[in-house]
Amino acid sequence: MLYVVITYLWASILLYLLLGGADFGAGIIELFTSRKNKSKTLRTLYEAIGPVWEANHMWLIIAIVILFVGFPVIYATMSVHLHIPLTIMLLGIIARGTAFTFRHYDAVQDDMQNIYTPIFEYSSFITPFFLGIIAGSTVSGHIDTGADNFADAYLFSWMHLFSISVGLFTVAICGFLAAVYLIGEAETDQERLRFAHKAQFFNIAAVVCGVLVFIASYLEHIPLMDWVFGNWVGRTAIISATLSLILMWYLLYIGNIRWLRPLAGFQVTMILITTTFKHFPNIVILKNGGYLSLLEHSGQEQTIYTLAMALLLGSIFILPALGYLIYSFQKKGSA
Repeated sequence: MLYVVITYLWASILLYLLLGGADFGAGIIELFTSRKNKSKTLRTLYEAIGPVWEANHMWLIIAIVILFVGFPVIYATMSVHLHIPLTIMLLGIIARGTAFTFRHYDAVQDDMQNIYTPIFEYSSFITPFFLGIIAGSTVSGHIDTGADNFADAYLFSWMHLFSISVGLFTVAICGFLAAVYLIGEAETDQERLRFAHKAQFFNIAAVVCGVLVFIASYLEHIPLMDWVFGNWVGRTAIISATLSLILMWYLLYIGNIRWLRPLAGFQVTMILITTTFKHFPNIVILKNGGYLSLLEHSGQEQTIYTLAMALLLGSIFILPALGYLIYSFQKKGSA
């Protein structure tokens, strides 16, 4: 049952990155859109994320609950030593959701829109940025559980080049996902071309930020190269992601947009597999060679069994309902 729980944890992180990441990416695209095209972009964004944007946070909630219930030592360590970026990320989620709701559903269109819009845009950037910082910090080896001062315990655990570069890479990935998803929502060829250019921009940004991640890992003695290229799974995933990226751009060139979203999702999945496979089951790598393992630092056996059963039974009800929600709004948009 422990592996069932671990599978759900990994899947919830992946789905939050794919769905919630594209959600954040929509705000990032708006942030990098000229004033002239802002209104057109807003209409497309509302059609794409308006009906289902809140459901995306379900995956983050599931991941947090799994850590809290099934892996309390890991949850406590992350909550204590990464509480600053965690708090900023959660505040970003709240600010973004509030601004989106008031901006979209406000009965009165007044000057408050000038406040809602920048809050939505900048929180859409800040939230995935700190999500990436948290992810980078967990495997950076900078978390010092024996620290005896505030800076070492709560600042230097995440405030370093590697985590910051992972944060920027996460922002670029979210922008790329959103741009690719929005190509299918565009109503005209001109709009599709504009979002295709956005996808190209964020694709290049992701490559640049990815190079920065590798440079930072080298400078900070993090074995990222070994994690990515030191095993056949990582090499296969990287090759598959690269080939699918080439295929995606070819399909876009010939005007076939049907498979763009699955291909973009596949690429992000391959990246996550590449960066997590080699150091599994160590989900948190501590300073001075310590680690926290999903296998060694799990909860009591009965707790894990109950949690696994709850996840399996919950999936029977949640997944079909979520699928129907997405399907119904797609049908509504095409009607």
